[in-house]
Amino acid sequence: MQSAGIPLTEVGALVLEDTAGSGGEERRVEPSYRPEAGRTVRIEPVVRPQRVPDGPPRFLLDVHLGTLARRLRLVAGADTAYHNDMDDPALVEQANAERRVLLTQDRGLLMRRQLWMGAYVRGSRPDDQLADVLDRFDLPLAPWTRCTACNGLLADVPKTEVEHLLRPGTRRTYDTFARCRGCGRVYWRGAHGDRLEALVAEAAGTAGEREAGTP
Repeated sequence: MQSAGIPLTEVGALVLEDTAGSGGEERRVEPSYRPEAGRTVRIEPVVRPQRVPDGPPRFLLDVHLGTLARRLRLVAGADTAYHNDMDDPALVEQANAERRVLLTQDRGLLMRRQLWMGAYVRGSRPDDQLADVLDRFDLPLAPWTRCTACNGLLADVPKTEVEHLLRPGTRRTYDTFARCRGCGRVYWRGAHGDRLEALVAEAAGTAGEREAGTP
């Protein structure tokens, strides 16, 4: 399969079919299996939602998926690592060391034998990419809980604690704030709030369809 350009991360069960009609049972085989002449191996898709062995999925995204990384943090509250200067060997090393699912659109990267777990992200638009990841891993949504810049957790803070960091217009207009426990960045529902709320609502709608069994 990988010789045909299909990473094993995108392949589900491999089933040896009873094509000879001998009444034998179909059985699952490993990717290393080499069928004899006249035998057929059925390739099934990855089952969705895909479970991660170590519990709720934690992600690492390659350099081309920065917008998706920010949306996974903002909309899902997912633990999402991202670097814009990391090469392929370093990505694999971090994914393995921290047990993160490596998300990428680079099939060659997913074919690296050392990689613990990865997934190909479908879609060219960030909205479609987010919907694909939410669907594949059935992520619980915890919006507004992670810093979009550093992936740290957010905590509500009183205005008096951060007002010295705010511009006069922001200080006059807004009263509810959160601050990243990691980098200290301050957040509030500003001018882009409606757009961000729409992203969260769209993701919540996708989650509702999954729970209801909508295809």
